[in-house]
Amino acid sequence: MDPVGLQLGNKNLWSCLVRLLTKDPEWLNAKMKFFLPNMDLDSRNETLDPEQRVILQLNKLHVQGSATWQSFIHCVCMQLEVPLDLEVLLLSTFGSDDGFTSQLGAEEKSQPESQLHHGLKRPHQSCGSSPRRKQCRTQLELAKKYLQLLRTSAQQRYRSRIPGSGQPHAFHQVYVPPILRRATASLDTPEGAMMGDLKVEDGTDVSISDLFNTRVNKGPRVTVLLGKAGMGKTTLAHRLCQKWAEGHLDCFQALFLFEFRQLNLITRFLTLSQLLFDLYLSPESDHDAVFQYLEKNADQVLLIFDGLDEALQPRGPDSPGPVLTLFSRLCHGTLLPGCRVMATSRPGKLPACLPAEAAMVHMLGFDGPRVEEYVNHFFSAQPSREGALVELQTNGRLRSLCAVPALCQVACLCLHHLLPDHAPGQSVALLPTMTQLYVQMVRALSPPGRLPTTSLLDLGEVALRGLETGKVIFYAEDIAPPLIAFGATHSLLTSFCVRTGPGHQETGYAFTHLSLQEFLAALHLMASPKVNKDTLTQYVTLHSRWVQRTKARLGLSDHLPTFLAGLASCTCRPFLSHLAQGSEDCVGAKQAAVVQVLKKLATRKLTGPKVVQLCHCVDETQEPELASLTAQSLPYQLPFHNFQLTCTDLATLTNILEHREAPIHLDFDGCPLEPHCPEALVGCRQIENLSFKSRKCGDAFAEALSRSLPTMGRLQMLGLAGSKITARGISHLVKALPLCPQLEEVSFRDNQLSDQVVLNIVEVLPHLPRLRKLDLSSNSICVSTLLCLARVAVTCPTVKMLQAREADLIFLLSPPTETTAELQRSPDLQESDSQRKGAQSRSLTLRLQKCQLQVHDAEALIALLQEGPQLEEVDLSGNQLEDEGCRLMAEAASQLRIARKLDLSDNGLSVTGVHCVLRAVSACWTLAELHISLQHKTVVFMFAQGPEEQEGPQERAAFLDSLMLQMPSELPLSSRRMRLTHCGLQAKHLEQLCEALGGSCHLGHLHLDFSGNALGDEGAARLAQLLPGLGALQSLNLSENGLSLDAVLGLARCFSTLQWLFHLDISFESQHILLRGDKTGRDIWATGSLPDFPAGAEFLGFRQRCIPRSLCLSECPLEPPSLTRLCATLKDCPGPLELQLSCVFLSDQSLETLLDCLPQLPQLSLLQLSQTGLSPKSPFLLANTLSLCPRVKKVDLRSLHHATLHFRSNEEQEGVCCGFTGCSLSQEHVESLCWLLSKCKDLSQVDLSANLLGDSGLRCLLECLPKVPISGSLDLSHNSVSQESALYLVETLPSCPRVREASVNLGSEQSFRIHFSREDQAGKTLRLSECSFRPEHVSRLATGLSQSLQLTELTLTQCCLGQKQLAILLSLMGRPAGLFNLRVQEPWADRAGVLSLLEVCAQASGSVTEISISETQQQLCVQLEFPRQEENPEAVALRLAHCDLGTHHSLLVGQLIETCARLQQLSLSQVNLCEDDDASSLLLQSLLLSLSELKTFRLSHLLLSSSTLALLTHGLSHMTCLQSLRLNRNSIGDVGCCHLSEALRAATSLEELDLSHNRIGDAGVQHLATVLPGLPELRKIDLSVNSISPAGGVQLAESLVLCRRLEELMLGCNALGDPTALGLAQELPQHLRVLHLPFSHLGPGGALSLAQALDGSPSLEEISLAENNLAGGVLRFCKELPLLRQIDLVSCKIDNQTAKLLTSSFTSCPALEVILLSWNLLGDEAAAELAQVLPQMGRLKRVDLEKNQITALGAWLLAEGLAQGSSIQVIRLWNNPIPCDVAQRLKSQEPRLDFAFFDNQPQAPWGT
Repeated sequence: MDPVGLQLGNKNLWSCLVRLLTKDPEWLNAKMKFFLPNMDLDSRNETLDPEQRVILQLNKLHVQGSATWQSFIHCVCMQLEVPLDLEVLLLSTFGSDDGFTSQLGAEEKSQPESQLHHGLKRPHQSCGSSPRRKQCRTQLELAKKYLQLLRTSAQQRYRSRIPGSGQPHAFHQVYVPPILRRATASLDTPEGAMMGDLKVEDGTDVSISDLFNTRVNKGPRVTVLLGKAGMGKTTLAHRLCQKWAEGHLDCFQALFLFEFRQLNLITRFLTLSQLLFDLYLSPESDHDAVFQYLEKNADQVLLIFDGLDEALQPRGPDSPGPVLTLFSRLCHGTLLPGCRVMATSRPGKLPACLPAEAAMVHMLGFDGPRVEEYVNHFFSAQPSREGALVELQTNGRLRSLCAVPALCQVACLCLHHLLPDHAPGQSVALLPTMTQLYVQMVRALSPPGRLPTTSLLDLGEVALRGLETGKVIFYAEDIAPPLIAFGATHSLLTSFCVRTGPGHQETGYAFTHLSLQEFLAALHLMASPKVNKDTLTQYVTLHSRWVQRTKARLGLSDHLPTFLAGLASCTCRPFLSHLAQGSEDCVGAKQAAVVQVLKKLATRKLTGPKVVQLCHCVDETQEPELASLTAQSLPYQLPFHNFQLTCTDLATLTNILEHREAPIHLDFDGCPLEPHCPEALVGCRQIENLSFKSRKCGDAFAEALSRSLPTMGRLQMLGLAGSKITARGISHLVKALPLCPQLEEVSFRDNQLSDQVVLNIVEVLPHLPRLRKLDLSSNSICVSTLLCLARVAVTCPTVKMLQAREADLIFLLSPPTETTAELQRSPDLQESDSQRKGAQSRSLTLRLQKCQLQVHDAEALIALLQEGPQLEEVDLSGNQLEDEGCRLMAEAASQLRIARKLDLSDNGLSVTGVHCVLRAVSACWTLAELHISLQHKTVVFMFAQGPEEQEGPQERAAFLDSLMLQMPSELPLSSRRMRLTHCGLQAKHLEQLCEALGGSCHLGHLHLDFSGNALGDEGAARLAQLLPGLGALQSLNLSENGLSLDAVLGLARCFSTLQWLFHLDISFESQHILLRGDKTGRDIWATGSLPDFPAGAEFLGFRQRCIPRSLCLSECPLEPPSLTRLCATLKDCPGPLELQLSCVFLSDQSLETLLDCLPQLPQLSLLQLSQTGLSPKSPFLLANTLSLCPRVKKVDLRSLHHATLHFRSNEEQEGVCCGFTGCSLSQEHVESLCWLLSKCKDLSQVDLSANLLGDSGLRCLLECLPKVPISGSLDLSHNSVSQESALYLVETLPSCPRVREASVNLGSEQSFRIHFSREDQAGKTLRLSECSFRPEHVSRLATGLSQSLQLTELTLTQCCLGQKQLAILLSLMGRPAGLFNLRVQEPWADRAGVLSLLEVCAQASGSVTEISISETQQQLCVQLEFPRQEENPEAVALRLAHCDLGTHHSLLVGQLIETCARLQQLSLSQVNLCEDDDASSLLLQSLLLSLSELKTFRLSHLLLSSSTLALLTHGLSHMTCLQSLRLNRNSIGDVGCCHLSEALRAATSLEELDLSHNRIGDAGVQHLATVLPGLPELRKIDLSVNSISPAGGVQLAESLVLCRRLEELMLGCNALGDPTALGLAQELPQHLRVLHLPFSHLGPGGALSLAQALDGSPSLEEISLAENNLAGGVLRFCKELPLLRQIDLVSCKIDNQTAKLLTSSFTSCPALEVILLSWNLLGDEAAAELAQVLPQMGRLKRVDLEKNQITALGAWLLAEGLAQGSSIQVIRLWNNPIPCDVAQRLKSQEPRLDFAFFDNQPQAPWGT
């Protein structure tokens, strides 16, 4: 008996096991290979008896330990047909630790080593300690023996594998090489390899032998194979090893294959020999000799490292691990130089150790033919092969999944399992997703009819634990023996030998594929009761592939969320419920939780990679609602940039987009795509824009795309840029494009297309009716091809622009507007219609820039363009036309019908060519501007559109025609600009140039620009002689021509020789010299399209203006000789003349010289010295000029840097104005300055503000004031004065009889102004603000006021006078006789109360005749009459008898009655008269009863209570002398109005009644209407904003007819309607001056009836009908309205037609000052009509035209109307359709035009 059997103690059991295994030796060999992966089953065992072989194999298994032995016994019982009694004995005896003994293991260890197979040799000790090689063996013999050993070991490793139970034989044998593509870009060593940075070209597939280029012998030779998970990288690595073992890769003597998942387990540092011999295969002897041989023949050594992406970096990216260090040195050639290194990796960030020149190869999986080949091999010689192929052809989803080789293998396995038992076509339902593929695979690998649920869940738990800890290699202690047996039985686990060092090896286990590990982990999460749904949802996440570009190591759970989503499908619920042993509710809850997480993710904004992963997850769920939510949530622009996409990714995206309604734009930029990827987009009608940019896209890609394009019905934009497409690929696309008539944009940028290919592409233009853009840039075409393209642009009716510039080549098209019916017609009919429509209105822009065009090309181009349509722009800049070509183009310009621009810049034009070009364009009528600059290589022609090319509404055209009919018979000439700048022109060129320009001068007003040339003094003089021969120029620019000062001053003579010259602007240092003509409105349209209007002709009745000439000389040294010469030159200049000078500093001598020359220039109207430093003596020199030169009317000197002198014409007789502001004048200068000013006989205004006078200087000035004959004003503001100056002014007033008004503000404003009259002024006014008077100043102020008998009005604003000081001032101030008005504004006035203020008034020494109190304005106004007249004591006692207010109040009333006996006016505004303040109300009633002479009573902005109103009406009933009653804004209401009306019956003297804003309504106005006829003196009534309807309005109108003296009627903001207007119009008062009816709901009928009634009214001054509807009504006045000052028609819907008659009526209103027509419908026609009447209205000051429809033309017409001498101050034009730039130019020409939002009405200038 065998010793093992004896040790086990059970002979029968051991014999039974041996006999059982002897029947199936192949199965035993497969299990030996699984459990002992490094064991060799060599031929020596084949000579033994079969039973002995089994015993030997069992012994080898038993010595591996209890875990391996128990796993093997479980496999025997699972897979072989073992009798039940034997199975029980085996599991009970051998399947547990109790039945395992170590005796056999001990005996085995005691056996001599020679009996062991060499494949089981223990690894040799470290190479570092190996002995010297024996002398009897040569190095070559040892190496050959090792190499043979290496090859034999590989052969044994890849010997035919035995398939598992139920698996086809081909399951382990099929190999079809995937698609391999070599990348064109190398790695970026410092940053590592980014997958997104690799550009892959589409070409011939790389074969396995092509992976290694043996022709390269220098440097490290490294190949990196990149592929996504499941592409077959590891399989290819082992395939290479197998091929080498079979002798196919004969270029390599040695091949070593390492897996990083095993190398990661090594933590110590290794030498290369240790890596090769200790961890791979050890030589039998003399390691050093073998290693030396490998070093000598390194170029024949291949090292393969699988899973580079799994390389750990425990020490950080800067300190790689030990194995990675070896790998790096191998790659860089520092170890084993010359060897070949190959590494496989998933796409992502690769280690920086890879060299930059490493070859990158992409593994792209299977295409259609490869899938078919794999299926044929898999099902070879099987009847189900044809069925499997049919299933793949009919199931598009399954076919797209099979693009991944790993999934293709799984699919074949599932089909092998399904086909025999299911009808054809069932795979669509059974294998719709990747998850269900794996589900079917698990079922296929399981025993028929039995699903090992517990084992699957336990194995899934192991898988999940490995994913969480980053573990892919497991050992026996990590997995229970039954699970190892289960995994081995069902081909779920693989085994291999793990070596971590010499003498250290053990068996490792891993899942068959990483995706399988993820699937099993997902099964555990979904079905295990140990996992709740909260834990489950933490695994449903999206991992961006962009993160892989920064992560050193990729994650292991990329597919886990996808599998979880797939298991959430309803189809998987029965399977999961079975695994969960019937817990269907728990499974359903988990599935719902996963779907809910995906719904949340679907609504977020995700990056491209996450979008793809989300689509995979959603597609796996097979939930239509979730798919629809995801599709609708995708952004309109969906970019995918710089990450790899597979055909499966695009197919999944297409599946999701099928649930979307809105269109989408897909942009693939830098994404490596497989050639057959576009096939996944077939039928996707949601794509509107589709763009690809990748060097990988080639002919195969284009061919696949051409098949997909016609199926995308909504595709509008197609982009294919940066590809490797050749003519073959383009031919497919060209055939497909006509099948896509809806395309609007096509781009083939940067595709290296040939000339013929480009021409083939443009042939499809007529077949794409909606195309708007074709981009063919960056494709390197020749000139002849470019001309052919230009011909296409000319002949194709839809092309509107061809732009070619260096690499750019773009067609822009303008397809005709077509209906759906037109699109459905035949292409021929569409084409003819397009040509017909294009011929009617087509304008072509042609830009051929930097295209190397020459003279002969220009000739061909001219011939081509002459036959073509109108040209908008022709740009030929940057070519090689030279002088001749430019001349030809210039001559042809008039024939080519160019509407806007011809650009010939940078074409080698010379000075000689400039003359030729000028002659060539001399006869071109449409030329508007020519700019030539040889230095800047600029040659640009600008053209003006002819009248026949302008388009616009018929109304506007008719209006322009009407304007033209009013123009003179000779039409104005258009202006043109000829700019010859920086051309090196000299004096010798001028004559020839002027000769060439002569023809242009006769075609229009010419602007010449010779700036930046070299004319010099000689050229300037010669040009001055030639200018008269050029006719009337508009401007001449001679800047930067090197002119001297003499030449510059000599140009002033041109004023007398050139009639067109009006302005000469010279900046000497910067050499800016510009001669300009009259600056008319023509310049406004320099860039516009409106026609030119005459400058001096009589147009629309405008008179010619007298325009002054101006000379502006700046940045020039103004010495006395230069000034004398300048003035002598200007003697003969026609006037009027404005002279503007500017220099750094002007000496006193120069200033005296200039002032002495003034009498020699009688035509001078203005002398200005701006930004010129002047000495402190200059104010006296300028003041002396007032007496020396009587023509000076104004002198203005500011800050000793700006001086202006205005001169009067002979007919002007105005006063003289003098201003010296900011000139540092102090007390010492006052007397001498006053002496000089006193010599001026007609001094009107003097401004000495912002000087240093102080109190002393101001006192001195006031003392000298009587000697200075000022008749206007004196401004002494900002002179640092105090209260002393204010008090001294009060004291000085008696000695200055001509002072009429003075105002002083000592606050932040710091103003001090005195106004005079020519004669002695009887009444004077004094205003003192913020003077901060102290108590001691009050008596002095009272004394001064008492002595200033002519002072009649004093205003004290915030002067720190309290109630006590004010009472003292009133009591101390006394006068012999007369009236005195005091107005006080202090902050305490709003808090004092009415009683306190009246108490202050009671202290006055004179009689109070007027009191006005306004708390909100903090103001108290009192009028006093002197002397105070005492009243009869008996009358006072009689008045007091009516008052019962208590002792204090009775005393106060007594004082008031005594002081206010003569009170005629009482005004209380916004004071507090509340119900609880009975004293105030009673006091008011008492005053009213006692004021028998009161004529004016004003009470406004109060909330009057009923009791207060009753007291008020009672008091009013006793006021028989009342003339003015204002009770506005008091909330009186209809009841209060009734009481008030009764009180008014006694006021028979009433002239003014204001009850506005009181809501009296119809009831109140009806009571009032009964009273009004009894008020015979009534002249003004205001009932605005009172809620009066037509019913009340009609009754009011009937009553107002009886008010014969009524002058002002204000009824605005009431809904009166036309009935009221008709009632008023029947008989308006004949003395009516003001009629206000804004917002009164009037229609055209009511407004017109009023207008007819007012027509010819001799007294009417103001009318307002704003915010009423005058649409359709013609408002006009036929009779004269001599006093009408203002008319308000804002927002009345007045249009041009209505405005014509209205405007003509304005001439009947000679006194009109304000016209308000804003917010109407006025256009240019109304503006033209208004512009005609403006010069006739001498008193008009303001016209408001805001918010109308006036364009730039209308504004220009208004500006021309203003220029005719109108007195208008402002025309408001805000919010009219006028461009900002035009508005600014108009504003600069005519400042009275105001386009701003705020009213910026210009104030009258100082001195007028």
